[in-house]
Amino acid sequence: MIFSYAITDPQYYGDNPHLLHVSIEKLLCKKVDFICFRDKESASYELLAQSFILTCKDKNFQKSLLHGDVQLACKLGAYGVHLSSKQFSKISNAKKQGLFCVVSTHNEEEIHQAMALGADAVTYSPIFSTPNKGIPKGLEDLKEKVAKINIKIIALGGIISDKQIAEIESTNAFAFASIRYFID
Repeated sequence: MIFSYAITDPQYYGDNPHLLHVSIEKLLCKKVDFICFRDKESASYELLAQSFILTCKDKNFQKSLLHGDVQLACKLGAYGVHLSSKQFSKISNAKKQGLFCVVSTHNEEEIHQAMALGADAVTYSPIFSTPNKGIPKGLEDLKEKVAKINIKIIALGGIISDKQIAEIESTNAFAFASIRYFID
């Protein structure tokens, strides 16, 4: 069984906590296993993150992650944090705080680095073609990484169909992550 990891997109809620609440409720209806609040645009990140965490808690959803902010994830009682590929130095702090820690990676070296620093899981991307994210890694590359590296690997990038999810599941990846699959 493959786990699902939904990632939020501010184009669907803007700076409006109510629209974010509605967006999260829709994701929860799809029976996702993890949800990451990711918003690199909003001036109201902390307010929206608080609304996100409260919505998850109100719906008794435990596995909520905040993108990029270890301290805020701790303050708000998030399950974990998703760090960018430029935030490896924050892995240790996240783990000391008791957070589930996911790190974005794009090559084998980064996967090994995240694992050595104690990350619980990594996203590996892009697997399929996705706008502005470079050349896709493909399923064979993903399968190779999953087989030889002992960390939970979450396939990310261009995942928009059930067929792609079945293909990812055949690689034995821990999970798939997407924005568009859950929204479209």
